[in-house]
Amino acid sequence: MSEQGHEARAPFGIAEVTGRSMYPTLWHGDQLLVHNGAEVRPGHVAVLRHPLQQDLLIVKRLIERRDGGWWVLGDNPDAEVVDSRAFGTVPDELVLARVYARYRPMLPGRRRTPFYVGSWAVSALRLVLADRSVSRRLRAR
Repeated sequence: MSEQGHEARAPFGIAEVTGRSMYPTLWHGDQLLVHNGAEVRPGHVAVLRHPLQQDLLIVKRLIERRDGGWWVLGDNPDAEVVDSRAFGTVPDELVLARVYARYRPMLPGRRRTPFYVGSWAVSALRLVLADRSVSRRLRAR
């Protein structure tokens, strides 16, 4: 996860996804519209500072509140474990922003046929919704 245009005082910002931990919800290269300091609840996708390496920003799904902070998980069970299973809870002060939408850029090198451009236009911008069943489903993995 890398960040572009993220300022502490700006209410909204843009972040870029790197890696596959949130696939299929987010893909490597997706651009995210984030709301800095937004209220969050279980099921939301959020931008966080990694609790053990605070210069690193990560994107994870908030699963539940526990003693000491948020339990967070990636949506991709096959990805390398870089979530609460590896580092425990994330303190509230390290939860920076809520993810509201993702924008998927066109794939490089693809021929820009009318069909491809049309299908890309329909799927390029999507809201990132809270998954209300995520807590039960992901804890059972």
